[in-house]
Amino acid sequence: MMNNVNLDLMTFVEAEILPRYANFDKAHGLPHVTRVINKSVRLARSIGADVDMAYAIAAYHDLGLEGPRAVHHVTGGRILAADARLRKWFSPDKIKIMKEAVEDHRASASHAPRSVYGKIVAEADRELEPETVFRRTIQFGLDRYPELGREAQWRRFNEHLDNKYSGHGYMRLWIPGSDNEAHLKEIRELIIQPAKLRLFFDRIYDEESNS
Repeated sequence: MMNNVNLDLMTFVEAEILPRYANFDKAHGLPHVTRVINKSVRLARSIGADVDMAYAIAAYHDLGLEGPRAVHHVTGGRILAADARLRKWFSPDKIKIMKEAVEDHRASASHAPRSVYGKIVAEADRELEPETVFRRTIQFGLDRYPELGREAQWRRFNEHLDNKYSGHGYMRLWIPGSDNEAHLKEIRELIIQPAKLRLFFDRIYDEESNS
């Protein structure tokens, strides 16, 4: 799948960019960015977009977590635009599009991404397999709020899922017909069945607490 990406660009990203994700929480570490890269490249190929641009955008998309989380999308765009090393592969116009795509990737954004590249990374960043969503939510809670006990983490877990993934949540999908549509439907069905949802929570909470 990655054989369409410029090898020189890939070598640079793997050596200089991806290691920076090792400093982030489990939900935003190297496995996460690797999945977003793979999905971005696959989506770009399927719709005829520039795979090198999609690859680089995905690689940089969460680097803004080196600063405050609330503005990480803006910070990430700034980091990408300021990295002069990217000029080896991309024109100023492409870098501008890439910067905007990173800025637009956040799930809570109030507007649609400004380009197809923003839509690609936003869609790729939506890891909506229920198991993945639930595990990342629990990982984040344990990492950021370690003082909370099981029941408080359960309440936080529910509140987050309701705010983000429910029928009235802020999650939006931008590429019709993607796998994420079916996954989001699964999550919404579980949100309204708290007994089933609690089974997922308890199993994953125990696994993450004991890891």
